[in-house]
Amino acid sequence: MTDAKRLPAVRRFGLIVIGDEILSGRRQDKHLSKLIELLKERGLSLSWARYVGDDPEQIVQCLRETFASGDVVFSTGGIGATPDDHTRACAAKALSLSTVLHPEAKELIAKRIVAMAEGDLAKADLSTPENQHRFKMGEFPEGSEIIPNPYNQIPGFRIREHHFFPGFPVMAAPMMAWCLDQHYADLFHQENWLEKSFIVPEGIESRLTPLMEQIEADFEGVKVFSLPSVGDPARGGVFARRHIELGVKGRSDSVQLAWDALRKGTLALNYPIHDLIKH
Repeated sequence: MTDAKRLPAVRRFGLIVIGDEILSGRRQDKHLSKLIELLKERGLSLSWARYVGDDPEQIVQCLRETFASGDVVFSTGGIGATPDDHTRACAAKALSLSTVLHPEAKELIAKRIVAMAEGDLAKADLSTPENQHRFKMGEFPEGSEIIPNPYNQIPGFRIREHHFFPGFPVMAAPMMAWCLDQHYADLFHQENWLEKSFIVPEGIESRLTPLMEQIEADFEGVKVFSLPSVGDPARGGVFARRHIELGVKGRSDSVQLAWDALRKGTLALNYPIHDLIKH
């Protein structure tokens, strides 16, 4: 079950990665590839991704747009309790809501504090300023639900088809999987999707474009893609020189017909075809 009132017929999935460390290059993003993998395992795909720095104004603007989109959105980063963690407050502002300490989150954070104290009563004292500050990690926009964190029990949150995770991939990945399985299982493997491609040595996109457009016009629901390469001598063979990987993707029944038409059209342009590993 979802928490949106009116949902589009086709659900799109998007990703927001928040953090200056990604944009500066101090950290390499691992969330994009992992979410693509998790979605693909369930017969789903990623429609878009955005990268945003630790700038509250930009985060709010981004979230206002995505909340209005009707998309299912996964957001990573910025939900801690340090001065550069703005995501929780920005999500609330984007929805014109207040942040409140979620009771379940408070309980989970308290248990984590006690566990980390390892019997030290001073460290386990929940009333200390340090521990009180830790409870800020449980302050979410009003009406949010928690997302369990199996790594350290500090939860994420979800509201209006948006799901907010820590920036640490080791935490975010299982939380993403949980959200998909818990809330979107009805979308899994709804259609049998297929992708097929071949190599066109010395292919020129401008010559192939009219064919690509015709294939998409003739076969509803099929997308044609073109991935040009200047060549990689290290790979050798047909891949060593300029080439294009040309292909189609969509429902398997439509893809096979479009695939045949694409191959026929490519050969008609006097281009040779190099097949990849069998599909």
